[in-house]
Amino acid sequence: MDRADHDLTMTDRTPCHVEVRFCQPSPTLRRYFTTFYHTRITITDGGRVVDHLHPEWANLRILKGDRPDARLADGEVVSGLDVVATGPTSSSLGFAIGTTRMWGIGLLPLGWARFAAGPASVLADCVVDGRTHPAFADFRPLIDTLFDGQDDEAAELSRIEEHFLARDEGPLPGEARIVAAHEALLDPSTDDVGDFASRAGLTQRSLERLCLRVFGFAPHTLLRRQRFMRSLAKFMLDPSLKWIGAIDSHYHDQAQFVRDFHQFMGTSPRSYAAAPHPILGAIMRQRAIDAGAAVQALHPPTGADGISAG
Repeated sequence: MDRADHDLTMTDRTPCHVEVRFCQPSPTLRRYFTTFYHTRITITDGGRVVDHLHPEWANLRILKGDRPDARLADGEVVSGLDVVATGPTSSSLGFAIGTTRMWGIGLLPLGWARFAAGPASVLADCVVDGRTHPAFADFRPLIDTLFDGQDDEAAELSRIEEHFLARDEGPLPGEARIVAAHEALLDPSTDDVGDFASRAGLTQRSLERLCLRVFGFAPHTLLRRQRFMRSLAKFMLDPSLKWIGAIDSHYHDQAQFVRDFHQFMGTSPRSYAAAPHPILGAIMRQRAIDAGAAVQALHPPTGADGISAG
Protein backbone atom coordinates (compact mmCIF):
# COMPACT_ATOMS: atom_id res chain seq x y z
CA MET A 1 0.00 0.00 0.00
CA ASP A 2 1.32 3.43 -0.88
CA ARG A 3 1.94 5.50 2.25
CA ALA A 4 -0.27 8.35 1.07
CA ASP A 5 -3.14 5.88 0.71
CA HIS A 6 -2.86 4.51 4.26
CA ASP A 7 -6.36 4.21 5.72
CA LEU A 8 -6.35 6.60 8.67
CA THR A 9 -9.79 5.43 9.78
CA MET A 10 -8.84 1.78 10.20
CA THR A 11 -8.71 -0.05 13.51
CA ASP A 12 -5.02 -0.79 13.96
CA ARG A 13 -3.69 -3.28 16.48
CA THR A 14 -0.08 -3.34 15.30
CA PRO A 15 2.15 -3.94 18.36
CA CYS A 16 4.13 -0.88 19.32
CA HIS A 17 6.10 0.53 22.22
CA VAL A 18 5.73 4.17 23.22
CA GLU A 19 8.01 6.10 25.55
CA VAL A 20 6.98 9.67 26.28
CA ARG A 21 8.31 12.34 28.62
CA PHE A 22 6.70 15.73 29.21
CA CYS A 23 9.06 18.53 30.20
CA GLN A 24 7.81 21.64 31.95
CA PRO A 25 9.18 24.78 30.29
CA SER A 26 11.29 27.08 32.43
CA PRO A 27 9.24 29.56 34.52
CA THR A 28 9.84 32.36 32.02
CA LEU A 29 8.39 30.31 29.15
CA ARG A 30 5.64 28.48 31.03
CA ARG A 31 2.97 31.00 30.10
CA TYR A 32 3.54 30.33 26.38
CA PHE A 33 3.66 26.54 26.15
CA THR A 34 1.75 23.58 27.52
CA THR A 35 4.82 21.35 27.53
CA PHE A 36 7.84 20.34 25.51
CA TYR A 37 7.44 16.60 25.06
CA HIS A 38 9.72 13.87 23.74
CA THR A 39 8.22 10.70 22.26
CA ARG A 40 9.96 7.56 21.05
CA ILE A 41 7.76 5.17 19.05
CA THR A 42 9.00 1.69 18.17
CA ILE A 43 6.95 -0.48 15.83
CA THR A 44 7.79 -4.16 15.47
CA ASP A 45 8.89 -5.50 12.09
CA GLY A 46 9.10 -2.04 10.54
CA GLY A 47 5.33 -1.63 10.42
CA ARG A 48 3.13 1.37 11.04
CA VAL A 49 0.40 2.10 13.56
CA VAL A 50 -2.74 4.23 13.27
CA ASP A 51 -4.15 6.46 16.00
CA HIS A 52 -6.23 9.64 16.33
CA LEU A 53 -5.41 12.77 18.28
CA HIS A 54 -8.19 14.77 19.92
CA PRO A 55 -8.79 18.53 19.46
CA GLU A 56 -5.96 20.61 20.89
CA TRP A 57 -4.09 23.91 20.75
CA ALA A 58 -1.48 24.57 18.06
CA ASN A 59 1.43 22.14 17.91
CA LEU A 60 4.75 21.75 16.20
CA ARG A 61 6.11 18.19 15.98
CA ILE A 62 9.70 17.73 14.80
CA LEU A 63 10.55 14.16 13.82
CA LYS A 64 13.64 12.06 13.29
CA GLY A 65 12.71 8.73 11.74
CA ASP A 66 9.52 7.69 10.01
CA ARG A 67 7.43 10.58 8.72
CA PRO A 68 3.69 10.29 9.35
CA ASP A 69 0.66 10.48 7.14
CA ALA A 70 -1.83 12.83 8.80
CA ARG A 71 -5.33 14.08 8.06
CA LEU A 72 -7.80 16.32 9.86
CA ALA A 73 -11.51 15.59 9.39
CA ASP A 74 -12.23 15.22 5.66
CA GLY A 75 -9.09 17.00 4.52
CA GLU A 76 -6.37 15.61 2.27
CA VAL A 77 -3.69 13.32 3.66
CA VAL A 78 -0.46 15.21 4.38
CA SER A 79 2.60 12.96 4.01
CA GLY A 80 6.38 13.05 4.09
CA LEU A 81 6.89 15.96 6.50
CA ASP A 82 9.58 15.89 9.18
CA VAL A 83 8.00 18.97 10.80
CA VAL A 84 4.25 18.60 11.18
CA ALA A 85 2.55 21.79 12.33
CA THR A 86 -1.09 22.23 13.22
CA GLY A 87 -3.10 25.26 14.18
CA PRO A 88 -5.71 24.94 16.94
CA THR A 89 -8.02 22.04 16.12
CA SER A 90 -11.68 21.26 16.67
CA SER A 91 -11.56 17.83 15.03
CA SER A 92 -9.64 14.61 15.35
CA LEU A 93 -6.26 14.28 13.65
CA GLY A 94 -5.79 10.80 12.23
CA PHE A 95 -2.24 9.65 11.62
CA ALA A 96 -0.21 6.62 10.61
CA ILE A 97 3.40 6.38 11.75
CA GLY A 98 6.28 3.94 12.06
CA THR A 99 9.36 3.89 14.26
CA THR A 100 10.41 7.44 15.01
CA ARG A 101 11.61 9.92 17.59
CA MET A 102 9.83 13.23 18.02
CA TRP A 103 9.86 16.48 19.96
CA GLY A 104 6.52 18.22 20.34
CA ILE A 105 5.99 21.88 21.19
CA GLY A 106 2.50 22.69 22.46
CA LEU A 107 1.56 26.34 22.05
CA LEU A 108 -0.88 27.95 24.45
CA PRO A 109 -2.89 30.87 23.01
CA LEU A 110 -0.40 33.27 24.62
CA GLY A 111 2.42 31.36 22.92
CA TRP A 112 0.70 31.77 19.58
CA ALA A 113 0.48 35.51 20.19
CA ARG A 114 4.20 35.69 21.05
CA PHE A 115 5.86 33.33 18.57
CA ALA A 116 3.52 32.59 15.63
CA ALA A 117 2.74 34.93 12.75
CA GLY A 118 -0.81 35.87 11.80
CA PRO A 119 -4.19 35.07 13.35
CA ALA A 120 -4.66 31.54 14.73
CA SER A 121 -8.00 31.29 12.91
CA VAL A 122 -6.16 31.14 9.55
CA LEU A 123 -4.61 27.81 10.58
CA ALA A 124 -7.55 26.48 12.59
CA ASP A 125 -8.11 22.82 11.66
CA CYS A 126 -5.12 22.80 9.31
CA VAL A 127 -2.04 20.58 9.00
CA VAL A 128 0.92 22.28 7.32
CA ASP A 129 4.66 21.95 6.72
CA GLY A 130 6.28 23.63 9.72
CA ARG A 131 9.48 24.15 7.73
CA THR A 132 7.88 26.35 5.11
CA HIS A 133 4.63 27.84 6.43
CA PRO A 134 5.05 31.56 7.23
CA ALA A 135 3.17 31.25 10.54
CA PHE A 136 6.12 29.27 11.91
CA ALA A 137 8.97 31.24 10.34
CA ASP A 138 10.36 32.11 13.79
CA PHE A 139 10.78 28.38 14.53
CA ARG A 140 13.06 27.59 11.58
CA PRO A 141 16.44 28.10 13.30
CA LEU A 142 15.33 25.60 15.96
CA ILE A 143 14.02 23.15 13.36
CA ASP A 144 17.34 23.24 11.50
CA THR A 145 19.48 22.53 14.57
CA LEU A 146 17.36 20.51 17.00
CA PHE A 147 18.72 17.07 16.07
CA ASP A 148 22.35 18.10 15.51
CA GLY A 149 24.86 15.50 16.66
CA GLN A 150 24.15 12.32 18.62
CA ASP A 151 20.74 11.60 20.10
CA ASP A 152 20.76 13.59 23.33
CA GLU A 153 17.41 14.52 24.86
CA ALA A 154 18.92 16.89 27.43
CA ALA A 155 20.87 18.81 24.78
CA GLU A 156 17.83 18.96 22.51
CA LEU A 157 15.63 20.27 25.31
CA SER A 158 18.25 22.94 26.03
CA ARG A 159 18.15 24.02 22.36
CA ILE A 160 14.38 24.37 22.54
CA GLU A 161 14.57 26.45 25.73
CA GLU A 162 17.40 28.65 24.42
CA HIS A 163 15.61 29.29 21.14
CA PHE A 164 12.48 30.67 22.75
CA LEU A 165 14.19 32.46 25.63
CA ALA A 166 16.24 34.43 23.08
CA ARG A 167 13.03 35.54 21.34
CA ASP A 168 10.99 36.44 24.41
CA GLU A 169 11.76 40.14 24.35
CA GLY A 170 9.67 43.07 25.49
CA PRO A 171 6.10 43.19 26.79
CA LEU A 172 3.46 41.29 24.87
CA PRO A 173 0.53 43.56 23.98
CA GLY A 174 -2.77 42.30 25.37
CA GLU A 175 -1.21 39.59 27.54
CA ALA A 176 -3.50 40.21 30.51
CA ARG A 177 -6.60 40.02 28.29
CA ILE A 178 -5.47 36.74 26.74
CA VAL A 179 -4.77 35.17 30.13
CA ALA A 180 -8.11 36.41 31.52
CA ALA A 181 -10.00 34.95 28.57
CA HIS A 182 -8.12 31.66 28.89
CA GLU A 183 -8.92 31.47 32.61
CA ALA A 184 -12.60 32.08 31.87
CA LEU A 185 -12.62 29.41 29.17
CA LEU A 186 -11.13 26.78 31.49
CA ASP A 187 -13.52 27.53 34.33
CA PRO A 188 -16.07 24.66 34.26
CA SER A 189 -18.75 27.02 35.55
CA THR A 190 -18.52 29.27 32.46
CA ASP A 191 -21.87 28.54 30.86
CA ASP A 192 -22.32 30.56 27.68
CA VAL A 193 -20.70 33.26 25.54
CA GLY A 194 -22.16 36.09 27.59
CA ASP A 195 -20.77 34.55 30.76
CA PHE A 196 -17.45 33.95 29.00
CA ALA A 197 -17.17 37.61 28.01
CA SER A 198 -18.18 38.85 31.45
CA ARG A 199 -15.60 36.67 33.21
CA ALA A 200 -12.92 37.80 30.75
CA GLY A 201 -13.83 41.47 31.31
CA LEU A 202 -14.60 42.02 27.62
CA THR A 203 -17.55 42.81 25.41
CA GLN A 204 -18.78 39.87 23.37
CA ARG A 205 -17.48 41.48 20.17
CA SER A 206 -14.04 42.09 21.68
CA LEU A 207 -13.96 38.53 22.98
CA GLU A 208 -14.77 37.15 19.54
CA ARG A 209 -11.96 39.14 17.91
CA LEU A 210 -9.49 38.05 20.58
CA CYS A 211 -10.51 34.40 20.34
CA LEU A 212 -10.17 34.27 16.56
CA ARG A 213 -6.76 35.96 16.74
CA VAL A 214 -5.05 33.77 19.35
CA PHE A 215 -7.41 30.89 20.25
CA GLY A 216 -8.33 30.03 16.65
CA PHE A 217 -12.12 29.72 17.01
CA ALA A 218 -15.16 31.76 17.94
CA PRO A 219 -16.14 31.72 21.64
CA HIS A 220 -19.13 29.39 21.14
CA THR A 221 -16.95 26.74 19.47
CA LEU A 222 -14.32 27.05 22.18
CA LEU A 223 -16.88 26.49 24.93
CA ARG A 224 -18.29 23.44 23.15
CA ARG A 225 -14.79 22.04 22.63
CA GLN A 226 -13.88 22.63 26.27
CA ARG A 227 -17.02 20.87 27.51
CA PHE A 228 -16.31 17.94 25.23
CA MET A 229 -12.64 17.67 26.18
CA ARG A 230 -13.44 17.58 29.89
CA SER A 231 -15.65 14.57 29.19
CA LEU A 232 -13.21 12.80 26.86
CA ALA A 233 -10.25 13.21 29.22
CA LYS A 234 -12.24 11.87 32.15
CA PHE A 235 -13.22 8.77 30.19
CA MET A 236 -9.75 8.12 28.74
CA LEU A 237 -8.16 8.20 32.18
CA ASP A 238 -10.82 5.96 33.72
CA PRO A 239 -12.78 3.92 31.14
CA SER A 240 -14.51 2.07 33.98
CA LEU A 241 -16.74 5.15 34.32
CA LYS A 242 -18.36 4.37 30.96
CA TRP A 243 -19.46 7.38 28.94
CA ILE A 244 -22.46 8.13 31.13
CA GLY A 245 -20.14 8.68 34.11
CA ALA A 246 -17.75 10.92 32.16
CA ILE A 247 -20.21 13.31 30.52
CA ASP A 248 -19.73 16.91 31.63
CA SER A 249 -22.50 18.46 33.71
CA HIS A 250 -23.10 21.16 31.08
CA TYR A 251 -24.55 18.60 28.68
CA HIS A 252 -28.35 18.60 28.70
CA ASP A 253 -28.54 14.90 27.87
CA GLN A 254 -26.56 12.02 26.40
CA ALA A 255 -27.83 12.71 22.88
CA GLN A 256 -26.23 16.16 22.93
CA PHE A 257 -22.91 14.59 23.96
CA VAL A 258 -23.14 12.02 21.16
CA ARG A 259 -23.69 14.82 18.61
CA ASP A 260 -20.62 16.64 19.91
CA PHE A 261 -18.62 13.43 19.78
CA HIS A 262 -19.40 13.01 16.10
CA GLN A 263 -18.58 16.68 15.51
CA PHE A 264 -15.20 16.67 17.26
CA MET A 265 -13.99 13.09 16.75
CA GLY A 266 -15.73 12.02 13.54
CA THR A 267 -17.07 8.82 15.06
CA SER A 268 -19.42 7.57 17.76
CA PRO A 269 -18.46 7.18 21.44
CA ARG A 270 -19.01 3.43 21.16
CA SER A 271 -16.72 3.06 18.14
CA TYR A 272 -14.05 5.26 19.69
CA ALA A 273 -14.06 3.28 22.95
CA ALA A 274 -13.80 -0.03 21.07
CA ALA A 275 -10.80 1.05 18.97
CA PRO A 276 -7.22 0.75 20.23
CA HIS A 277 -5.33 3.95 21.05
CA PRO A 278 -1.76 2.69 21.25
CA ILE A 279 -0.08 6.08 21.15
CA LEU A 280 -2.70 8.49 22.45
CA GLY A 281 -3.53 6.35 25.48
CA ALA A 282 0.10 6.21 26.60
CA ILE A 283 0.57 9.93 26.00
CA MET A 284 -2.53 10.96 27.94
CA ARG A 285 -1.66 8.85 30.96
CA GLN A 286 1.90 10.14 31.09
CA ARG A 287 0.79 13.72 30.46
CA ALA A 288 -1.53 13.58 33.45
CA ILE A 289 1.43 12.49 35.60
CA ASP A 290 4.08 14.86 34.23
CA ALA A 291 2.03 17.94 33.39
CA GLY A 292 -1.05 17.69 35.61
CA ALA A 293 -3.52 17.74 32.70
CA ALA A 294 -4.33 14.77 30.48
CA VAL A 295 -4.99 16.91 27.40
CA GLN A 296 -3.68 20.21 26.07
CA ALA A 297 -7.07 21.88 26.11
CA LEU A 298 -7.26 21.53 29.91
CA HIS A 299 -3.80 22.99 30.53
CA PRO A 300 -4.13 26.18 32.65
CA PRO A 301 -2.64 29.52 31.61
CA THR A 302 0.05 31.12 33.73
CA GLY A 303 0.96 34.70 34.43
CA ALA A 304 4.22 36.44 33.61
CA ASP A 305 5.72 35.07 36.82
CA GLY A 306 5.15 31.49 35.65
CA ILE A 307 2.54 30.82 38.34
CA SER A 308 -0.62 29.00 37.30
CA ALA A 309 -3.59 31.30 36.92
CA GLY A 310 -6.05 28.47 37.14
